[in-house]
Formats: sequence, structure tokens, C-alpha cells
Amino acid sequence: MCSVARGKSIDDRGERSDYPPLSQGTGLVQKSALLTTYSPYPFPLVRGEGDCVFDDRGRRYFDFYGGHCVCSTGHSHPRVAEAIARQANELLFYSSAAEVPVRNDAAEALIDFANSLTDIGVRSVFFCNSGSEANENALKIAAKLTGRSRFVAFEGGWHGRGTLPLSVTDDPKIADPYRAFLAPCSRLPWNEDAALASFDFTEIAAVILEPIQSMAGIRAATRSFLEVLRERTREAGTMLIFDEIQTGIGRLGAPFAASKYGISPDLLTSAKGIASGLPMGAVLMNEAIGVQLKPGDLGSTFGGSPLACAALIATLRVIADESLFDRAGAAEANIRGALEGTCVHEIRGAGLLLGLRVDSAAPLKKHLESEGILVGGSSDSSVVRLMPPLNVSDEAIDALGGAIRAFK
Repeated sequence: MCSVARGKSIDDRGERSDYPPLSQGTGLVQKSALLTTYSPYPFPLVRGEGDCVFDDRGRRYFDFYGGHCVCSTGHSHPRVAEAIARQANELLFYSSAAEVPVRNDAAEALIDFANSLTDIGVRSVFFCNSGSEANENALKIAAKLTGRSRFVAFEGGWHGRGTLPLSVTDDPKIADPYRAFLAPCSRLPWNEDAALASFDFTEIAAVILEPIQSMAGIRAATRSFLEVLRERTREAGTMLIFDEIQTGIGRLGAPFAASKYGISPDLLTSAKGIASGLPMGAVLMNEAIGVQLKPGDLGSTFGGSPLACAALIATLRVIADESLFDRAGAAEANIRGALEGTCVHEIRGAGLLLGLRVDSAAPLKKHLESEGILVGGSSDSSVVRLMPPLNVSDEAIDALGGAIRAFK
């Protein structure tokens, strides 16, 4: 839960009269040298605390967007911030040319975390800087070790903007300009067991999927679909990659979707909330893959930076100490209860990766923003996405329910 102890007062909109304005209180994002790549909110965000962020006039917003599914332990969690500051004062950076104890500790912590609920068989980790980079390396590993050059992905899948991730991403507007550079990929229908049974995987290096397709409007794979896919890929010697950039790090009430469903992929990718907001990605792999990779096969100058590793360790400790697996499940139940009888026709997903299906997402998203609540859109124009911190408060959930009930 956020607090306002640093300010003198908050009115019913969450505005603080003593918070210093950064743009004369206009609430407008000023033009700068920064290239505009997204349409930003019509106000800058200058501070975050718990499940809230504040604009330059001190107005509070409950953050159900989470900086795009990133702020797993909330904004500026004191234990994570302290770990980052302590590490910065000890060793700000050194590359993998040297052994750095905090990097080894982070790898052990992440593998223990991944296998803590169900042993999904991951034994080694490669650190990088983002989800796209994690998927790029997972696909490269599969191609290298199988000697194959084709991939399989699914309709609606979204895996990043690197060359190989774009090859398997179902988003023509960002992939088509680079089609000549992309790897061959067969795209199968989502959640159709029969399509898996009839497809020949023997020439495929890897199949990649999100256990819950987020950008596509929160479309969850069925257990049957995942089980059939695991069986078919194993039979064909094809690697199975779980893209858990958004479904991991406790968001579904379990370490990863793989552990929630008891299915062991060959490779699993993670990023987003892995370090509570510091840039970090990871490729987790089983022992059979790890033993085949040798020095020089993978590399990343900034991957596994001491700062990110310290933040990762602190993040996982906060998740354990604050019982955030349980909190994700309880918050999901509370959200579902709060939205009964509203304009929401269906709530998709699990834990704190949820999609609200409504008549039209854009007007509801705009209304919620005006009410001090940030949510995400999707490629499905009828779905609003919720990806709040795992420690989202009941106050925030009540505010969300009230704002949606007031929507006309």
C-alpha cells in the first residue's frame, strides 16, 4: 500500500499541495530530445511507492499497469532499494570477465526459486538484460544444439523485437519491415490440441509460447494443450521454450506457470518483474542443455550486472517473506469479487495477470485514468489488462471496483 507521509495532506483525488511541481503544474509531458516511441500518459510520473505512482502535481494513481508488468514488489520497495544502494557502494559493475559473488548468488537464488513449488528441472541460468534478449538467446540455443533452423510459434504470440523474437512474434506491423532478415517460423492455432497432433515437429528447432498470451488479450493455454505440446516436442527432439516474461516471478501465485502446471520446458525465459524494475533478463535451462554449452557460446556485457543481481535477490526474498504467492491469489479473488455485476463481461487469466473483457477497452481505460487508476490495453480492443504489483492493496482493488461501477 502506498502512503503519503512525505506530504502534508491529500485530498479526495490524491493531490498534495506541498509536492514540488516539475512543470509548473501543467500536467503535460514536455517535449525533449527523447524519441517518442509510445503515446505517453498526459502527465509525467515523478515518484512511486507501493502500488501507487504520483504525477508532478502530487496526484496519486493506483498502478494496475505496473510499468508494464514490471513492478513485482511495488514501486521502490525499501528492501530492494536498500539492496541496490548497498551493492552500488560495494561494486557498481563488472562484466562476466570476472567472477562476482553476487552474480553467483543470484543464479542460485533464481534456480531455487524456480524449482521451489514443483521441480521443473531447470539447473542453469544465463543472465541478460531484457525479455527480448532472453528469447533471442533461448532460440539461438535451440538452433545451435538441434542443428535445425525452423521454429514454431502460435497465433497471437508476442516475444519481442530482436531478430529471432520478431521471427516468432505474431505482429505484422512490427515484423513485416524486417521479413527478409527473419528466421522461418510456422504459426499454429492457439489452444487447438488437434493442430499439435497433426503437425510434424521433426525439423523444428524449438516451439516457443507464452503460457498466457498477454498482448493478445490474456489468452491462457489449457493444461491439455501444454501437456500435448510437451509430449509432441519431446518425441521429435524439439526444444520447448516457455516465454514467462510476464507469467513468471510469482505473478500467477507460483514461481512460474511451468511450476503452476507441473510441466517442464527445456528452456524458460524471464524478465519484467525479475529485479523489481532494474533491467534484467534470464534464460533458465535444464541440465541436458547446460552441459552442452561452452564458454563463448553466449555473452552479454551488462547481463547479470551486480546491481540487477542484488535487486533480483532482494525481490525473491520479498516475495517469500511477504507471502506474495498467496497475496497474488487472494488479490485475484478480490478483484473478481469487486467486478461482479459491472460492465466486465469476463475476467481472463490467473493471479495478477488478468484481462477484463468489456464492450470497448479504450473508453474504460480513459475513464479509469481520470479516476486515478492506470491499466493496460492489448491488441484485443475489448480487453483491458491488469498487471499490478504482487502486493497490490485492498484499497486499490476497492478503488478499481468503484471506478468501474461508476463507468457509463
